Amino acid sequence: MKTNLLDFDLDGLVVWCQAQGEKKFRAVQLFRWIHQKGVADFAQMTDLAKSLRLTLQDKAELRALPVLSRHDSSDGTIKWMFSVGEGNAIETVFIPETDRGTLCISSQAGCAVGCPFCSTGAQGFSRNLSTAEILAQLWFAETSLRREFGTHERVISNVVMMGMGEPLQNYSALVPALKTMLDDHGYGMSRRRVTVSTSGVVPMIQRLSQDCPVALAVSLHAPDDALRNRLVPLNLKYPLAELLQACRDYLAYAPRDFITFEYCMLDGENDSDAHARALIALVRPAHDEPLPCKFNLIPFNPFPASGLLRSPPERVKAFASLLSDAGIVTTIRKTRGDDIAAACGQLAGDIQDRTDVAGRRARTERIHA
Repeated sequence: MKTNLLDFDLDGLVVWCQAQGEKKFRAVQLFRWIHQKGVADFAQMTDLAKSLRLTLQDKAELRALPVLSRHDSSDGTIKWMFSVGEGNAIETVFIPETDRGTLCISSQAGCAVGCPFCSTGAQGFSRNLSTAEILAQLWFAETSLRREFGTHERVISNVVMMGMGEPLQNYSALVPALKTMLDDHGYGMSRRRVTVSTSGVVPMIQRLSQDCPVALAVSLHAPDDALRNRLVPLNLKYPLAELLQACRDYLAYAPRDFITFEYCMLDGENDSDAHARALIALVRPAHDEPLPCKFNLIPFNPFPASGLLRSPPERVKAFASLLSDAGIVTTIRKTRGDDIAAACGQLAGDIQDRTDVAGRRARTERIHA
């Protein structure tokens, strides 16, 4: 089988090229062709030696993910569904705004965390994506949107690892993908414009701060362990005290001087004034320094069988006001792409009726054990 060059960050590509008898600068040239110019045909990489182009044609490929479907929202959001084999699919979302283009990327087929307000978690866990499968989402979206918009300029300015899956449970594939996004010879993104969202895998937060610190968003969703154990089952393993200390430690290396806390607003579950006051006490404890943070309140996006309801708009605004009045920067996320099930918490990637949901959930339970 040919080597998929999307599996390599620049260091990995240097090693592969050297194994073919090529010098480091050839790897840099090749890396630019792949990620800066989006060229998949080795014959078109005109500044590479002919011998190298022949080697590439014989031993390498740029293997894109098969596109199963595309849906365009009335607000300009685009959602692609890609096949990753064996009946599994992932979803990737492009969100255009006046000052940036954001791509929401998946890291796993399914998710093992099992948050009840997330459609991905409801389908269970299938497998981790490879580095190539993570990067293929960005590579495809960037190259296809440039063609569609008739431009040679960068279309995607921001990446959020907020699609299907828990990124930090796929750490070994995630980090090379992040490094490629940041590399000046790759996509050249600022660390502030690449965000990893996590439900709170504490040891990997600590590792990420050392290996590839980018902007960090933490899916909090509750102000105390009892409620968070139910809404974010990973809290049973890494409770709030450990998570918040990991966030404090991360700030020593972070490209931003704050942590973003994501908070899904669930009617009657976590949206009362008492919950807001408990959040304030959590991040501004009486006997410790305040934790530099901002809150991003997310209106719940319903999906079948969740059994949960979206907090009314007036309740969300009142909740936000309590946080803001306490001096905490608070935003309410604008729902995008909900008419094509592309909004936060709605990504499912189902391409067939799943008759093995019980088996998938059993695998999820084994992962948590």
